[in-house]
Amino acid sequence: MHNGIDLDVYFLIILYPIAGLFIIEMIWRGIKIIPNWIKLLTQAVMCVGFGIAYLTMTVAHWLTAGVLLALAFALFYQAKLSKLNPKKVMY
Repeated sequence: MHNGIDLDVYFLIILYPIAGLFIIEMIWRGIKIIPNWIKLLTQAVMCVGFGIAYLTMTVAHWLTAGVLLALAFALFYQAKLSKLNPKKVMY
């Protein structure tokens, strides 16, 4: 079934959020001054942004957007835990 989007575009749709998470992680590891909860919050906001963008595309990618929004929820939760008790953070 062809819905107007080629396979290479699907790969890019998957690759952009992964690249964003990776870039934020590398910046955080380069600048050790920033608290962990700020990194997690930044990654969560990025996931929400991509999730909303994928929902509003011409051909909506509901599953990808749902996964990104679920990941954002988990990242917001981890950021909250990291801010409340930074010594218990395992990563």
